[in-house]
Amino acid sequence: MGLIEKLYTVIIFIAVMIGLIIGQIDFIQSNAESLIVPLIMAMLTITFLQMPIEDIRAAFKNRKFTYTSVLINFVWTPILSWLLALLFLGDTPALYIGFIMLMITPCTDWYLIFTGIAKGNVALSTAILPVNLILQVILLPIYLLVFGGTTGAIQFPILLESIVTALLIPFILSFLIKMLVRNKQQLKDRLLSKINNLPIIFLGLAIMAMFASQGQLLVTHLDLLWRITIPILLFFIINFFVSQKVGHFLKFPIADGKSLSMTTLARNSPTALAIAMTAFPNEPLIPLTLVVGPLLELPLLAIVTQMLIGISKKPNAIT
Repeated sequence: MGLIEKLYTVIIFIAVMIGLIIGQIDFIQSNAESLIVPLIMAMLTITFLQMPIEDIRAAFKNRKFTYTSVLINFVWTPILSWLLALLFLGDTPALYIGFIMLMITPCTDWYLIFTGIAKGNVALSTAILPVNLILQVILLPIYLLVFGGTTGAIQFPILLESIVTALLIPFILSFLIKMLVRNKQQLKDRLLSKINNLPIIFLGLAIMAMFASQGQLLVTHLDLLWRITIPILLFFIINFFVSQKVGHFLKFPIADGKSLSMTTLARNSPTALAIAMTAFPNEPLIPLTLVVGPLLELPLLAIVTQMLIGISKKPNAIT
């Protein structure tokens, strides 16, 4: 784990604080919003560039793991997220939608770091990433319409436009870049090594710009943001036990069981944030709530990693 990756949560927190401070300057507050979407698009282009989309076939070499992961992430998890949102956030549409967006998008990048620390099957976890990415891009608008359509905050044309702007364009750009360097392995390796930490930096800058433009709104709604903490904690607790029980029932090897837990728990807050920033221009509390996600998620994943290490040391551990 690199230094910037270790400081991921700290970087986001610092970006929030700097954004709130510089947002006191009228010129910055009025112009910062125009930087958010370009920064997010740059972040996702680089993220997609690092992702082995072309190796998607590798995921289906272990069909039992792939199908199990897909069912948990794209059937069970959306239902659980909807129930938790309805129970704890149903009276606040912005928090309701923000929570659902965060929880129905499985992580597609740095959760591999925690999988490696926990001594999970990193190769298997890497193979499942393209599947998770493609399915969440396809299903995210459907889930939002099904679970959030009654809130009145979701307009399908704007949602579709945001998918194209925030996801499809970066995906196409990354594909074109890959095509240009496909026969130049040394250049490709050098490029990937140079841009490794850029997604976190661009995300931090986008969050800084968001809080510079909308920070005052956050300050006046701090009590609402605290409310999202309880369902996030419950999501992690419930899904940790679900993944463990499913891995035990299906008799997964220890390393595969750890990978299942990580892909079940880690969420893709940058992608959800990119969609929220473009799809809900009149609901700034929705993207603001998504920033809470990684501030809680990374410490929780660190705790889960230690728990998985502890479980594997038990004499009778089989998952």
